[in-house]
Amino acid sequence: MTFMPHPLLVAAQPARWRTGFARHTVSAMAVLADATVIVVISLLMGAAYHLAVYGGPGPLASFIGVGITTAGLFVLPGIFRGEYELTHYLAFRPHLRRVFNYWNVTFVALLALAFLTRLMEDYSRGSMVLFYAAGLPALLVVRYALVRTIVLGSKVGLVTAQRAFLIGTGEDISGFVRRYQPWSFGLHMVGVAPLTRLESFASREERRQVLETDLRQAVESARNLRPDAVYIVTPWSETGTINTCVDEFLKMPVEIHLGPERILDRFEHVRIARHGPMASLQLTRAPLTWFERTQKRAYDVVIAAGALMALAPLFIVVGFAIWLESGHPVFFFQRRYGFNQQEFRIIKFRTMTTLDDGDVVRQATRNDRRVTRVGRFLRKWNIDELPQLINVLKGDMSLVGPRPHALSHNREYERKIALYARRHNVLPGITGWAQVNGFRGETDTDEKMRARVDHDLYYIDNWSPWFDLRILLKTLVSRGV
Repeated sequence: MTFMPHPLLVAAQPARWRTGFARHTVSAMAVLADATVIVVISLLMGAAYHLAVYGGPGPLASFIGVGITTAGLFVLPGIFRGEYELTHYLAFRPHLRRVFNYWNVTFVALLALAFLTRLMEDYSRGSMVLFYAAGLPALLVVRYALVRTIVLGSKVGLVTAQRAFLIGTGEDISGFVRRYQPWSFGLHMVGVAPLTRLESFASREERRQVLETDLRQAVESARNLRPDAVYIVTPWSETGTINTCVDEFLKMPVEIHLGPERILDRFEHVRIARHGPMASLQLTRAPLTWFERTQKRAYDVVIAAGALMALAPLFIVVGFAIWLESGHPVFFFQRRYGFNQQEFRIIKFRTMTTLDDGDVVRQATRNDRRVTRVGRFLRKWNIDELPQLINVLKGDMSLVGPRPHALSHNREYERKIALYARRHNVLPGITGWAQVNGFRGETDTDEKMRARVDHDLYYIDNWSPWFDLRILLKTLVSRGV
């Protein structure tokens, strides 16, 4: 076997020193950008508050000092955790959660430091509130600009995350390159080493000899090309081939990666988990961490309690209107599945002449004659859902999450739609990502329900406080059936 450039690898390959230069330069730029924006925001917010309240810019040196301290608290842990490596700047979405969590932790640490020292005696509470509120979006804007710049640079070959060498059969290499197009995220292929594919009747000894010959030439080619990493892209079931490849490339000063299996493409946060001496490939985690659940619950309780107090007059008016048109009851209760498929009773304003809660529940349809005149208005403006704020306070529901369905519908769709039950891995919501994207109301086809489920699963996998806020704002301007 002789080394040949793969026909799909047509981009010019950067030199090794340029790869290292790009990786370290980008990391330094990212650290400097975060630190600079934090110091600048601290100075601007402190000066703006003092100018508005006291008529002067205030102690600017103190504001800069607070900014430098905050920048240190924010960036140093990130440096030690490897958060500023170039590979983290090839997609923006993960930064939303990271920056939000790290900024909150930084401010808790800053307040604790201020309590123990006299660091912030010249920095007023008003300035601190402005600093916190302005710093978060400023950091996100800077991170977004960096990500866009780095992604664009990687596509045109100016930024190189890693020089890679691929080894596997010609079919495996072609499939890997076509599926992932690695040059689009800064991974530059310096070359490939196709392994010879033998017929099924070849003996074990023949296979061993051919593989050894292939690997000798592959290692020789790799030594000349000097990649940063070697990717073994054979199927994981071929453990013998993989072990032999690893043994040979361990003799070189390179990273060794086991190429991805197709199933990994389904999961965004795959990682190696260790339990004592045992290592496993963790495909998913619990939908929300303890801290995220606490965040979301606090968010729910504060908003739901405030909304119930503010909407109390509206509840009285709506209840009276329902009673005038169709008498009692004003509220409608129905059994639904909640978190972990635990049953609860959902509360809504009654909008129909029926109170179905049995083994057969017919969905409301457009122009449904069972919907009352008051009910039609309530549904149009989503007012019928407001009593579910009580479910939120009770802990049965969240403000945002997959909408719970009647038990009979739940059982039906669990049989028809794969992963439907995964919707119950989080608390159901008054509104959700599916609803604000038009997948609410009647689901008269399996395709509509699949689309709703797909949106619900996307929400579970990509939750953040900002995502919840975005959905709530879109719900306020949307109309129901």
